[in-house]
Amino acid sequence: MSSPTLIQIVDTARDVAREVIMPHFLTAQRNTKDDGSLFTVVDLAAQAALIERLPRIIDRPVLGEEMPESLQLRLWHEGQDGIWCIDPIDGTTNFINGIPFFGVAIAYIAEGRTRYGVVYNPMTDEAFYAEEGGGAFLNGTALPLRTPARHLLDAVAGVDFKRIPKPLADALATQSPFYSQRNFGSSALEWCFVAAARLDVYLHGGQMMWDFAAGTLIAAEAGAQCSMLDGEPLNMSPGQKTPVVVGANAALYREWMDWLNAHGAR
Repeated sequence: MSSPTLIQIVDTARDVAREVIMPHFLTAQRNTKDDGSLFTVVDLAAQAALIERLPRIIDRPVLGEEMPESLQLRLWHEGQDGIWCIDPIDGTTNFINGIPFFGVAIAYIAEGRTRYGVVYNPMTDEAFYAEEGGGAFLNGTALPLRTPARHLLDAVAGVDFKRIPKPLADALATQSPFYSQRNFGSSALEWCFVAAARLDVYLHGGQMMWDFAAGTLIAAEAGAQCSMLDGEPLNMSPGQKTPVVVGANAALYREWMDWLNAHGAR
């Protein structure tokens, strides 16, 4: 049974999506940040709503994707004993273009570890969530939803080619070791798809902390294993792009890492 705190976080994600985000689906106009990434006024409004509501659950600061990096870094260093980390709309390009694959991502982090993680897709009303040590769930159903592939050759892989080393990207394109490949455009939800075993393995060349903070816990609580491309733990810190490698279970992760290392990951 999920804790009252986790239920409150799920309800908050769902409420903000319903009240702030979805009324503007198909009408939001794109804007470009200094780093070239997209945002909308809806991202800003959803972030403001979460900044207001999440401290009512746990009274700690909120670090959001749409904040200036200087503020993110200050909040992170001041919040080591507890901080919220949010991506108000993960998959903004999908949201702008009317592609029904985007979500609200919320993580609560203390002492460098995610303690609560929630990712909510308002288009499907799917809430993925986990509490450290309490298992992972999709709308009350324990994850994973199915048994993952037994071997990499039979796996469905989530692969985002952005920022993957060229030798490795070339090998993946010409010598793919898996059954089929997908790329959906929302990192947070793709982590949850690994947790659900909708994806068996996953690779992304560079994610920010708010892209993976919630999903790493949800995936881990569902039995997945992850690391950076070099095998080290993910770098939980704002301002840095982190490559991620994930397998729906330990055996798939090892087979996936072995292939990546043999084809240019290091």
